[in-house]
Amino acid sequence: MSDPPSAPRPESAPTMSRDEVSRLAQLARIDLSGAELDHLAPQLAVIVDSVAAVSSVAADDIPPSSHALPLQNVFRADETRPSLTPDEVLAGAPASEQQRFSVPRILGEEP
Repeated sequence: MSDPPSAPRPESAPTMSRDEVSRLAQLARIDLSGAELDHLAPQLAVIVDSVAAVSSVAADDIPPSSHALPLQNVFRADETRPSLTPDEVLAGAPASEQQRFSVPRILGEEP
């Protein structure tokens, strides 16, 4: 499996040290080998840089939102409509009892 391409890092951007990655792994209770720490440090640095880039362009006059488009109520109005009577519904059932569907017992428990 190849590594994902990393974004170019500005010279002034701080890098994630192996010790910082080790501390994060410890806080997350993840046991990482030395090779994994060395492998993850540059990847985490790219993530931190990306978050910083997004934060730098985020406008203060735009309110935070969870969706790009405004949400609209997609539910229809709650109105009563004609429907089947209990007798009409149960007419197609193999068995019914006291206006309820009757099904075979599957757990073997007595009533």
